[in-house]
Amino acid sequence: MAEHIEFERQRSRLWGIAYRITGSVADADDAVQEAWLRWQRLPDGEADNPRAYLTTVISRICYDQLTSARARRETYTGPWLPEPVVTEAGPEDRVTLDESVGTALLTVLERLTPAERTAFILHDVFAVPFPEIAEAVGRTPDSVRQLASRARRRVRADAPRRSVDRGEHRKAVEAFLAAIMGGDFEELLNILDPEVIWRSDGGGKVTAARLPVVGARKVALFIENVVRRGFVPGRTRLSMREVNGAPGLVVVHPEGWAAVYSFTVHQGLITGVDATLNPDKLTHLDLDALR
Repeated sequence: MAEHIEFERQRSRLWGIAYRITGSVADADDAVQEAWLRWQRLPDGEADNPRAYLTTVISRICYDQLTSARARRETYTGPWLPEPVVTEAGPEDRVTLDESVGTALLTVLERLTPAERTAFILHDVFAVPFPEIAEAVGRTPDSVRQLASRARRRVRADAPRRSVDRGEHRKAVEAFLAAIMGGDFEELLNILDPEVIWRSDGGGKVTAARLPVVGARKVALFIENVVRRGFVPGRTRLSMREVNGAPGLVVVHPEGWAAVYSFTVHQGLITGVDATLNPDKLTHLDLDALR
């Protein structure tokens, strides 16, 4: 009983670590379950610091998962995006966005090696000491320090500029939705940054752009085409939801397929749209509740 209570105290944190390292809801769920099995098998009194022990265990599991998944992602059809975490709108007193779980940052983390990504997430997001990280990835503390530093430089260089103001972000997404629902092409252009980037993750399972679409006019035309082909008035459901900790959109088509859209917003304009359409990445969502 005591071991169960202790694990439950750590579960949310463990899942957060696992999701940020793997970018996969399914892999994060599997990692937490495996950590629980290992925790159950641990002899009494073996772990003096349960939090540190479980952090090392979940990190090692996810590091191994990420290493084995790397080859598959390199041959993935089209852009690879993380599996979206979709929830109801957050409380109004949350005035800033959690960048560490945002789709834009998780996509940038895909460019890191598994060791760099693990070190960066553990140290910069969860403040795990380097000696503990070293145990998880099988490196020395000095080596891990260098990994985290290198990862930090790459993230700073590659991460898109992004507002952390929830109100500004939400206002841009609401304007985007209003333009789509109203079929207002010019208004859509007004809310898109001139260098906006649209990424579609269909994984070869559904029709999606296999290369990013760049530029406000090209993106707006692409959206018009998507709406024309896939929107059934009165039956297609569009709703605002929290997508990876920020206001986003969920679309559920009457034929059963769905799409989840996350946005990057800077200075009131949408600079990036990430569309997850691969049905394999949406199996964890309750589509009936989103209709």
